[in-house]
Amino acid sequence: MSELKLFNSLTRQIEAFKPVHESEARVYSCGPTVYNYQHIGNMRAYVFADTLGRVLSYKGYKLTHVINITDVGHLTSDADAGDDKMEKAAAAQGKTAWDIAAFYQADFEADLARLNICKVQHPRATEYVEAMIAWGTAIAEKHCYELESGLYFDISTVREYGRLARAVTEDGEGRIEDVDGKRHAADFAIWRKSPAGETRQMEWDSPWGRGAPGWHLECSVMSKELLGHPFDIHTGGIDHREIHHPNEIAQNQAHGDCDHSGAKIWMHNNFLIDRSGKDSGGKMSKSSGEFLRLQLLIDKGFHPLAYRLMCLQAHYRSELEFSWEGLQAAFVRLKRMVMGVTALKARHAELVSASILPNEPTVETEKWTLKQVQGDAGIGIEIRKVGSMRFEEALFDDLNTPEAVTSIEWALSLKNEEPRAKLDAIAKMDSVLGLNLLTLTRADLRIRPITATITEAEIEAALAARKAARAAKDFARSDRIRDDLIAKGVEVMDGDPLGWDWRIDL
Repeated sequence: MSELKLFNSLTRQIEAFKPVHESEARVYSCGPTVYNYQHIGNMRAYVFADTLGRVLSYKGYKLTHVINITDVGHLTSDADAGDDKMEKAAAAQGKTAWDIAAFYQADFEADLARLNICKVQHPRATEYVEAMIAWGTAIAEKHCYELESGLYFDISTVREYGRLARAVTEDGEGRIEDVDGKRHAADFAIWRKSPAGETRQMEWDSPWGRGAPGWHLECSVMSKELLGHPFDIHTGGIDHREIHHPNEIAQNQAHGDCDHSGAKIWMHNNFLIDRSGKDSGGKMSKSSGEFLRLQLLIDKGFHPLAYRLMCLQAHYRSELEFSWEGLQAAFVRLKRMVMGVTALKARHAELVSASILPNEPTVETEKWTLKQVQGDAGIGIEIRKVGSMRFEEALFDDLNTPEAVTSIEWALSLKNEEPRAKLDAIAKMDSVLGLNLLTLTRADLRIRPITATITEAEIEAALAARKAARAAKDFARSDRIRDDLIAKGVEVMDGDPLGWDWRIDL
């Protein structure tokens, strides 16, 4: 295999991946604040992080991946301003902050599963508050100062603050809250005291008074506790590159009394831009109260893996525009690949049953996993025949997933390769891209929009009747059935090259 090269946001350079611990890869990804549902812009970060983890596993590294759950400390501004998101959501819904966290964490994990994102560790911030207090105590004397509202980190006490964001002036951190008594505009909270006379649902005793940790502290503490410092790769959305991650690096420098940033490589995915409606056109957020969820895509009849493919079609460092037309195009592309694999499996089964190939288990009954594919004797020669070198070169060049996806399509297009060799190659490629091409079926991809009033059984019965009418040359009846289906929102797809008989019009 060729060398894995990744873009390091800290150095703004492509660098060869060299693990801190031999044969291991340790990755920390900033997770969600579980006060609300996650929008699809949020989920792009986890498709990216999952792809990175799959590539590292593909390279043979023992992967340890952590995605934290923020259930305390994150204020309504990413820049340490406003109310605590968890407390605000709990008050609005008449629930405890703990119940809010449990509900939205469960929903987030369900979305991860729908997008075929591998299971990793999901520690909660509230499980590490005592460790956060200990961290704050360790750095307070040299790096912090106390105000009436809490304990603040003095950014002038560490070298090159803001290097990650390239924000070397106070103007560069203009979104930081203006708090009376702060020494510098970019100083940030390590601990927030509960206001006098106010009781929070989530608060703890500390040397600086009863309150809660600042948002930035949790990632420093949990990454060190679970991965050790330094570790290999830290990921997050590009918005974290401006404030959250520079603050995290400053805490790491202060705690270690050295210049290390905690992670050797910092990686950031770009924004998802909403082009789904006439009033859209900006970075996706929840601030308006209306946002695109994965469930909405499903309600409109799209399989969630169409969205995963949509993400893979753009490089993670490029902005990705979301539109319903773009999602539909990705869905059609996914269908084409699934139908291609289905045809290959059928051809393979035919050759086996005809004794043209050895009597081995058919593809339909096998568990297609990376471990199984890598373990097959002699498979390397067959894989090379169908383009794995091209596939690997793309992935190892800073996760060039758009090119990697085309490698699967190229493999499917080959005419003279034995089906089993092509299936093995595609299985290996898909173990990294995570599209479930070997297990998805045509039926899986046929998702009824929530607004549909006609059942699938009724559609199939009508189509059967229409087919019989056409066979009997009763075209008037055939047209009536088609028109009735159209009136109910069903598009009859005569002659569709994908072999789809119908779809429910969106």
